[in-house]
Amino acid sequence: MKKLDMKTTDKTITNVEQIAQLFPNVVSEGKVDFDLLKQMLSDEIVESDDERYRLDWVGKKASLLKVNTAIDKTLRPCKEESVDFDNTENLYIEGDNFEVLKLLQESYLNKVKMIYIDPPYNTGKDFVYSDNFTQSKADFEDEIGLRDEDDNKLFKNTDSNGRFHSDWLSMMYERLLVSRDLLKDDGVIFISIDDNEVHNLRKLCDEVFGESNFVGAFIWKNKHGGGGDSPFIVAENENILVFSKSITKLEHFFGKYAPDYEKLFRYKDERGKYYLDRLDKKGIDSNRPNLIYPIECPDGTLKDISPAIWRLSKEELKRRKALNNIEFKKDKNEDWQIYTKTYLYDENGIKRKVKPRAILKQEIVGFTQNGNKEVIKLFNKKLFDNPKPISLINYFLDIVLTDKNDLVLDFFSGSATTAHAVMQLNSEDGGNRKHIMVQLPELTDEKSEAYKTGYKSIPEIGKERIRRAGKKILEDNEASKEPKDLSKLDIGFRVLKIDSSNMKDVYYHPNELSQSLYKEEDAENNIKEDRTELDLLFQVMLDLGVELSLKINPKVVDGTTIYILENSELVACMSDDISIEVIEEIKKIAPYQVVLKDSCFKEDKDKINAVESLSKVSTVSVI
Repeated sequence: MKKLDMKTTDKTITNVEQIAQLFPNVVSEGKVDFDLLKQMLSDEIVESDDERYRLDWVGKKASLLKVNTAIDKTLRPCKEESVDFDNTENLYIEGDNFEVLKLLQESYLNKVKMIYIDPPYNTGKDFVYSDNFTQSKADFEDEIGLRDEDDNKLFKNTDSNGRFHSDWLSMMYERLLVSRDLLKDDGVIFISIDDNEVHNLRKLCDEVFGESNFVGAFIWKNKHGGGGDSPFIVAENENILVFSKSITKLEHFFGKYAPDYEKLFRYKDERGKYYLDRLDKKGIDSNRPNLIYPIECPDGTLKDISPAIWRLSKEELKRRKALNNIEFKKDKNEDWQIYTKTYLYDENGIKRKVKPRAILKQEIVGFTQNGNKEVIKLFNKKLFDNPKPISLINYFLDIVLTDKNDLVLDFFSGSATTAHAVMQLNSEDGGNRKHIMVQLPELTDEKSEAYKTGYKSIPEIGKERIRRAGKKILEDNEASKEPKDLSKLDIGFRVLKIDSSNMKDVYYHPNELSQSLYKEEDAENNIKEDRTELDLLFQVMLDLGVELSLKINPKVVDGTTIYILENSELVACMSDDISIEVIEEIKKIAPYQVVLKDSCFKEDKDKINAVESLSKVSTVSVI
């Protein structure tokens, strides 16, 4: 029988264990000799030298420590704010996204295909994610050790290397480090950013994901007109940086058809639509003799090539001629020109795709104004400033998602455009892609239209948008000339909210509480009084690394509720004084894992007998 930790993993311990497996000589008593580790990884003598090419800032080491440190928080379900709680596979999570990402790291390790985030751009007025942004500058310097006991500064150029960029870098660094672990091996992250921090973000991502995993950067012209108040250059574009978990896995990374691309296929024969491409590559003096040869034209004349080369070898030309893939045309000077045919569908009947272009076309991805109009159309008011248009997110979804069951994560979800885009795409092609939205419960400005309308926080807007968007997708489909069967379309979401652990301090530190703080009732019940059985179930799911979207089937046995997760992944019972009938029912289900509350049994002998019986068919844990 195992007692659950009910907190996130201490990554420092697991990292040291992994290092010990590779280099046992550098670990002693659980501590790593970093100088020796450096030497083990070098083919020359390592000298101590702090000067190297890297991005450093005040607070970077503290961020790494935060990433590795365990937290004992949980996610509490909120059924009344959810839509189709029992059946949906989508999640909407309220809370600090760093803590949320840490809580998700076991349940969603290597499971997310695509992350899109639109973080604060650090313009001086949009950054609310600092750990303690109300600190004075002096307090901040004291906290990170920038002053000695005599109040002397220990770090130069604090003004230029201080909090404005450092706080933002720390905030992003922590979140990117944890989110990387959630990506699948062929997963991709898209990050929208403007010119304020794009230079730092690129270096930051190089470190987190690796320089070799940089996929590219899109330029999005997000504005249509305006910019008259710009002091020097009118800024009318944003950047979207793209990094992969592993660049070698990106064989699927192809783009969506631009309207003008399909127009290229203006010719048609018995095989389908095609466009023509000149066979000769002019202006190239090549030493490849296999690409320099005469070609016989339809009238028997030979078409020689100089100075240039053919695109195809003689053998490939012969093969394509047999497939009717070569075409001869005379130009205005009555000279023969030779073309290759490129078909919309390749020889295997698969529609041809093209690599995406760095400069995004507005007719495909839209402007910021499109995003504004989409929100106004749903709410009849402008409740959110400059949300991303659905078409922009859909373009990225189309590039990356190869499986109609893929999972998409947005941990700066804002107005929930990403959730809207995923539902829209599913409605178009019958997919079952899932989304996880995470949003800080940031309050709306009391002077804003959103606040006056009744939306006191950003999550209230995001949740309501998903509700209205799902409803509108169904209504638009019903009103169309050829409605689709959308009965299986998932337009719901489970609302989860971050909170302190369900367990009292005595659960985590039973031997550390002083006698004066010890309460006898805590020994009998180590669970907080205001927590429900469903609260406990979700913390158990986090602890065991179970996906939070699995269907939960409650079943009442002898007056006791047991919770059966989809595919019998887990059965949990959080009731007191359970009977032998409950144990026998769980044995019949034979789940992979069973979790029981320690107080499920009146006497220890009953617990021992029940655990022994259940252990024959399942792994048993207690809380």
